[in-house]
Amino acid sequence: MSIKSLSIRIDEEMLHKLHVVADYEGRSANSQILILIRECIQGYEAKHGEIKL
Repeated sequence: MSIKSLSIRIDEEMLHKLHVVADYEGRSANSQILILIRECIQGYEAKHGEIKL
């Protein structure tokens, strides 16, 4: 699996808060976003079944 890039638009306050949470967890903002996405997908799959690609 290759690594892809994704751009998002995020307001300044939310971005700042993301950095605070990521710093508290000892992660970069990018790593924190990946964890949040992973948790979202796991929750979806727990409720709806595995996403087949």
